[in-house]
Amino acid sequence: MTSDAVVWPRSAGPLTLRPPTSADLDQVLAWRNRPEVTRWLLRTTVDPENFRRAWLESVGDPAQHTAVAVLDGVVVGTGSLDVRDGMRQLDGDAWRAAEGLLGYLIDPAHAGRGYATDVARALLGLAFGELGLHRVTAGCFADNVASWRVMEKVGMRREQHGVRDSWHAELGWIDGYTYGMLAEEWRAGG
Repeated sequence: MTSDAVVWPRSAGPLTLRPPTSADLDQVLAWRNRPEVTRWLLRTTVDPENFRRAWLESVGDPAQHTAVAVLDGVVVGTGSLDVRDGMRQLDGDAWRAAEGLLGYLIDPAHAGRGYATDVARALLGLAFGELGLHRVTAGCFADNVASWRVMEKVGMRREQHGVRDSWHAELGWIDGYTYGMLAEEWRAGG
């Protein structure tokens, strides 16, 4: 599916999701590298210029659907849906661009208001709507309760609990979770 099939901006509860601009990314970078944000991220601190370049380049990539979440002109979060090939035998091509990897991040000043859930739900709608994906997954450290609660609120199921399978710079080896959802589960209401 091409990025031409995706309609932006799109509603996400009270938020508007849209492709990022350089000015939007300046707002994100004001909070992105703070310790309370990076605590549960796989990529902890980011170089501002590399971050900005990667996000702006993703706008035209049909396999990457990145967005900023805007409320009253303020960027309060980000969301991403990376389209990937599914696990497969090489016969046929149903596996091509059949899966998505979901991500979301909220400015701590706006946390606890359900915005991550709104972003995740909107991106699942994109995945199973315009993009016609078969499956979407997301992962987190098991101790990141806020993140896995978002996945459960949007109807994703815990598919994997990895025991001490995830390296955390401060905590060492800790448990990780993987969640998933199929298109038919989304259509059935999660």
